[in-house]
Amino acid sequence: MFCNNLVGVCNNMGMQMNGRPCVDIVQVRPDNLEAALRNIHGQSAEVISQQGVTGQQLELVIIVLPDANASVFYGRAKRLCETELGAITQCYVPKNVQKGGQQYLQNLALKINVKVGGRNTVLEDALHRRMHLLTDLPTIIFGADVTHPAPGEDASPSIAAVVASMDWPEVSKYICLVSSQGHREEIITDLFTQVKDPQKGLIHGGMIRELLVSFYRANGKRKPGRIIFYRDGVSEGQFSQVLLYEVDAIRKACASLEEGYLPPVTFIVVQKRHHTRLFPEDHHARDQTDRSGNILPGTVVDTKICHPSGFDFYLCSHAGIQGTSRPTHYHVLFDENNFTADALQTLTYNLCYTYARCTRSVSIVPPAYYAHLAAFRARHYLDDGLSDQGSSSAATSRPHDHAVPVKQLPKVKENVRQFMFYC
Repeated sequence: MFCNNLVGVCNNMGMQMNGRPCVDIVQVRPDNLEAALRNIHGQSAEVISQQGVTGQQLELVIIVLPDANASVFYGRAKRLCETELGAITQCYVPKNVQKGGQQYLQNLALKINVKVGGRNTVLEDALHRRMHLLTDLPTIIFGADVTHPAPGEDASPSIAAVVASMDWPEVSKYICLVSSQGHREEIITDLFTQVKDPQKGLIHGGMIRELLVSFYRANGKRKPGRIIFYRDGVSEGQFSQVLLYEVDAIRKACASLEEGYLPPVTFIVVQKRHHTRLFPEDHHARDQTDRSGNILPGTVVDTKICHPSGFDFYLCSHAGIQGTSRPTHYHVLFDENNFTADALQTLTYNLCYTYARCTRSVSIVPPAYYAHLAAFRARHYLDDGLSDQGSSSAATSRPHDHAVPVKQLPKVKENVRQFMFYC
């Protein structure tokens, strides 16, 4: 019944989803999950080839997780499907279905649509090419974040994720790359890499370069003429380090693609963890607050409480639901595109309405949000579904020894990576 309802909602919202599953719905014991998924993947490949459709493959697997230890099985399912089988999955927990009803199904439909390559929201101004410093020439928007292991886990690496928009001028589809790096390192080490090869000489690589090449292919062989980079999770003490290293990596990645290729870069740090809260001057004026008593979305503050000489602003882009809204602090560390304050604030605020997983504006700019989701997802690829891993690794942890190689993440399959599978 649930599956029929979900397919019904998806089709009502404008997706074309086949009502009959490729392989019959099966029930499996949780400890048999991996084998069952491999089995389904193999069976569906046979079914599709029998139908005589070439180049088609299984596009979506819907997995109902058990209510108990859902997160362990979630991690296992994601790791297997995304890094081994190359299938996109949508997981859900039964108790949410009973609780959420129609709205829950619609939210699932939003996620499914972007996972299989659809688009949920697009800015009208982007379609009409009316957005200043975005739609006038091909622009790529990056988002980057690093997540660190939980306190006490001395052995696990930190995970960096970089996402980049692939569809210009709409800027609503972002593909992502993830990589593991040293324990609690904040600077992203794999943005640009150089490897000496005895036959081929210097080989350039790295996440920025790869995403630029993907953009070039996706946009009819057009190179980005402008780069906007939103970087999440950097504290003020590391601004100069991040600026020095990461902007340099962006530069080198561009130059390695073509001599003299130097698109202008704007580098913005996004901070959510700070102690600034904004309140309306007159608490009783209904036109200054929303129903939770918070400031209205779209409130921006860029004088008085900001850096005296830097280019920074506080933007509250979301409507508060509960508690006190936290404005997000955007700090522009580097700007070769010569954004005016208004232009960058408007662009950032408008982007907050394009987040794929909900139909409202969100509190941080979506590329930074997506990078956060992607890094969090990659954490599941590291632990092989062992729930006691935290305690054991802390017990056998070594002193900080730089000779220890960083545990590498498994590669995400190509047919999964081209979509927003991390949503």
